[in-house]
Amino acid sequence: MSKPPQNVFEKIDQMYYELTASEKKAADYVLAHRSETQFMSIAELAEESGVAEATVSRFCRRLGYGGYNVFKLAIANASATHSEVSSTLSGQIEESDSFEDMCAKLFSADRDAMAQTLTLLRPERIREAVDLLSAADKVICMGQGGSMLMAEEAANLFSMVSGKFFAVQDSHSQVIAASNAGEADVLLFFSYSGATRDMMETLRMARERGASVILVTRFAKSPGAALAKVVLPVGSNESPLQIGSVSAKIAQLFLMDVLFSEYCRRDIDGCMERRERIAAALANKHL
Repeated sequence: MSKPPQNVFEKIDQMYYELTASEKKAADYVLAHRSETQFMSIAELAEESGVAEATVSRFCRRLGYGGYNVFKLAIANASATHSEVSSTLSGQIEESDSFEDMCAKLFSADRDAMAQTLTLLRPERIREAVDLLSAADKVICMGQGGSMLMAEEAANLFSMVSGKFFAVQDSHSQVIAASNAGEADVLLFFSYSGATRDMMETLRMARERGASVILVTRFAKSPGAALAKVVLPVGSNESPLQIGSVSAKIAQLFLMDVLFSEYCRRDIDGCMERRERIAAALANKHL
């Protein structure tokens, strides 16, 4: 299956950490005002984002567009495509919304997060990740903040079919675990930004020890991605004021489900046997 062409928003997401500080300001404004940007002049965009017009021009060229007008056309095309998928602003809840409107917007945001993740899935990357998970002596699931919840869920899910998956919560404990990891171990790390200090310290330690890192992140070209053996990007756009959004977690859960299903497909009979054994062991826990 051929890789679908990137739209301008996907390009900005993937190249974000390659931009200069001033270019990031332009990128932040474009991502936060997707529909409005197509109607703005270069001077207006520069003023609204607080940068020079030359910075906007440089930003457009870095993304691969010959000029600002070509960039605006790409914005218009991407916005039209997005509106076909969802006619609402994903997750942008307003005080004037009815209860039904609020639910519809949230559903749209969650659905879009999975749809975006589906377009980012690459079979060869999933297979490479599952190869590592299957061959590992132990798999240490990690994250920070809300991403740690995803790591715990991953450890719990995979523990239904294997005894080698563990979650390590505290950042100090994560560094200790990484320093004790070996070449046969794997770190399954969840990080929306792919750019936290504690994560970088842990991944560097794991790399020094020869352990493999699988990183689940929104930004495939983030600093953390440079230290990972396999990078698995997820969808869902999250502004600085939406940290820990449910749609971002749903995108990660969807990817987790894909990983788990592919892992189980490698040994369907064995996984079923272990799940039946666990179900029998837990039977007495229910009334």
